[in-house]
Amino acid sequence: MSHSTNMLPRSVDYDQTLILAIELSNKSWVLAAQVPGLSQTKAKRTIEPDKNNLLATIDGYRIRAAAAGRSVKRVVASYEAGWCGFWLARWLMAHGIEVHVVQPSSVPVDRRMRRGKSDGIDAELLLRTLLAWLRGEPRVCSMVPIPDEVDEDARRCIRERSELVSERVGLVNKIGAVLATLGTEDYNPLLQSRRRRLNELRTGLGDPIPPNALAKIARLLARLELVLAQIAELELERDAVAKTRAPDQAGKMIQQLISLRGIGVQSATVLVREAFVRRFANGKALGSYAGLTSTPYSSGGIDREQGIGKAGNRRLRTVMVELAWLWQRYQPGAAQVVWFRERVGSTGRRVRKVMVVALARKLLIALWRFVIDGVMPEGAVTKPSM
Repeated sequence: MSHSTNMLPRSVDYDQTLILAIELSNKSWVLAAQVPGLSQTKAKRTIEPDKNNLLATIDGYRIRAAAAGRSVKRVVASYEAGWCGFWLARWLMAHGIEVHVVQPSSVPVDRRMRRGKSDGIDAELLLRTLLAWLRGEPRVCSMVPIPDEVDEDARRCIRERSELVSERVGLVNKIGAVLATLGTEDYNPLLQSRRRRLNELRTGLGDPIPPNALAKIARLLARLELVLAQIAELELERDAVAKTRAPDQAGKMIQQLISLRGIGVQSATVLVREAFVRRFANGKALGSYAGLTSTPYSSGGIDREQGIGKAGNRRLRTVMVELAWLWQRYQPGAAQVVWFRERVGSTGRRVRKVMVVALARKLLIALWRFVIDGVMPEGAVTKPSM
């Protein structure tokens, strides 16, 4: 399960707490700090991107605080979630440092057209944001739950499958594009007979496929077959978790979810690996993490809804919108579906597309409570036992 150190801030004694913001990049790390006894000083440093350099810099801040007559009892560090993942957070936590990972899109920025932008400015902004959050302003930013290393590694398979599916679609489209230029139709490269059918194809003029085009399609098919084999391998691993008789906690959640009508192994695995193995303070925090919160625009006489923020986990958001449509078909008596139909009625497609996001958010919270607390979604039914 995920670490909960970054969920709820506790009170800060600024005379004994070193507060540090880290702007990460592959070339340098820029640090902005509030050091006890040096509150009027901008303690900013640029270091080589190395964990030991970071620890040495923190020790240097401790020495500066001691010189000012202060003793550092607590160190709070923060950086934005991004390409480096969570390894640095785990390493700092192992050295007794409290770490908070910020969702980058949740940090407010200057809305002027020509605003200053540098790693130093970003570090200062991140430090101010962290200080506000520690003061108890929860809306100033969103903190990302830090997953355990095992949970983070487990979700690589589900993400790799999504990447391979995208590659599969791209390869199929490339093959179709080549054939379209030749006027050739009725060819599906996903069928087992793809190689035999390729040799039988004719152009729109009735001639055989030209040799260079044929060779290109053959190479594309070779790559496609490799992708298909890798997808099948990952799906075997995924299905094995759902069938095991002695699952771990994540496996139990997956098995719980697939017991409900309308939820398959793929959807259940995404829900668990991307969300439910993490800890959330409440359903609102979960909805925000999924990016299923509304984005209103109300100023003066203008009042309109801009749709969902899309600032959260896009994989989780995608599968939940798909499940919201499926839930209406397979769980017509569920409380969420009844709520949806009462509000949508006979309205048009656009209203239904907007409201299905609200249904997805409600359903996500209901499924979360189902696997965490064992609360069955109201009106939902399970699959018949085999």
